[in-house]
Amino acid sequence: MARTFLPIVCLLAYTSSVSGAEPLSWVKVTDRAGWQPRDSQGEVVFKDQLWLLGGWFNSFAEPPRDVWSSTDGKNWKLVAKDAPWKHSDLPMTLVFGDRMWFMGGWHNGRLPGHSASSQVWSSADGIQWEQATEAAGWTPRIAAASVVFQGKMWILGGTENYYFGDDKSLKNDVWYSTNGKDWKQATADAGWSPRAYHQAVVLGNKMYVFGGGNYVPKYHATNDVWSSEDGIKWTKVTEAAEWSPRLWFSTAVYRDHMWVLGGWSNNPSKNWGDAWYSRDGQVWKELKTEAKWKERHEHSAYVFQDKLWVAGGHAQPLSSEVWSLELPRNWSGE
Repeated sequence: MARTFLPIVCLLAYTSSVSGAEPLSWVKVTDRAGWQPRDSQGEVVFKDQLWLLGGWFNSFAEPPRDVWSSTDGKNWKLVAKDAPWKHSDLPMTLVFGDRMWFMGGWHNGRLPGHSASSQVWSSADGIQWEQATEAAGWTPRIAAASVVFQGKMWILGGTENYYFGDDKSLKNDVWYSTNGKDWKQATADAGWSPRAYHQAVVLGNKMYVFGGGNYVPKYHATNDVWSSEDGIKWTKVTEAAEWSPRLWFSTAVYRDHMWVLGGWSNNPSKNWGDAWYSRDGQVWKELKTEAKWKERHEHSAYVFQDKLWVAGGHAQPLSSEVWSLELPRNWSGE
């Protein structure tokens, strides 16, 4: 006899009615933000606004150099149409010293003249951008992880070439700076395998690096997790987290947990629409919700107005949707 299962939505609704708690659900803030659908953009939260920077439209077009901001995730303002940085595909972006920072990135896709960058730019308003350096201490690269930790900006790993690289293009070095111009190498070999399209977060007194790998010419993906208290010595937290190995996912720290959101795996090609969380990087749990965003990769993730946000990305096709999730303040993840 075939088994009969309640649909997940019904099960969640039933569980919610028994417990008396509202079911968890992502909320679609807008179907179409003001910016053109894209992926691989930079993103930060700065001066009580969401910011979106550059990105990718297709491999045979100039990458966008626009800058957008929003106070509510629904209404977006074009702050700058043509920022001076041009390597806007898969850059590293963060907020440090009351400025937005835009570092590295890729230009021109598969067109002649393609290149990676080691330029570093910053802005206090999204309109005027200042170049801190034409060439940072680290080699030109894209899809590295970047965080602010112990009063410094950090760049971790990445690749020197998007479509045309080899194993030597992948990096596992770690660099830091207090001004964006002068960079010091914490280690040339962090212990975790050389990789790009990974992510890093700061939780407690540690940096965490996880996932990623390489796209072409030789695809591979990981789901290991590493941590460090100084950027020099790294400890493997787990060889294989509960979420599947993947590239191009997004991360955030929300409700005292680190999050892995979406991403992409190959063989077969698959977008992910899952959301995983962990307090220590070793034990991960999947968040089940009534409603959620469509599977996607290279989207933006934010923590803003006490909510977790997802915007844009490649959801087959490219998207300009914006979604948010608000968990109860007493949510523990148990």
